[in-house]
Amino acid sequence: MRRLALVTLVVDDYDEAIRFYTGALGFRLVEDTPRPDGSRWVVVAPGEDDDAGALLLARAKGDTQRARVGDQTGGRVGFFLHTDDFARDHARMRAAGVTFLEEPRHEPYGSVAVFQDLYGNRWDLLQPAAP
Repeated sequence: MRRLALVTLVVDDYDEAIRFYTGALGFRLVEDTPRPDGSRWVVVAPGEDDDAGALLLARAKGDTQRARVGDQTGGRVGFFLHTDDFARDHARMRAAGVTFLEEPRHEPYGSVAVFQDLYGNRWDLLQPAAP
């Protein structure tokens, strides 16, 4: 079996990112392990199923990486958070202070709204249409 296990997201601060992803987005903290070089191996995931993929939160090192924080995909939606209850998750995220860049819309492929994370990366909150 092949699957995409982790995607790296470059962040300014580990603890700030953990608070946002576990608090505002409701992810779970899978791992937070200190490394000998002073960095940390921080993994967050959207659900209980480890096969659902996860984010490796990597603190930016140097000017080049710091310049990419919040703009890792050139302003495009780069991350897609699927849900089985769009209204519930949209309301919970708004109440937690997540910034949505548009009102929810209903497309042939499902219910969707673009939001941004604490650094400005764009995400889709998406409930796919029933097959």
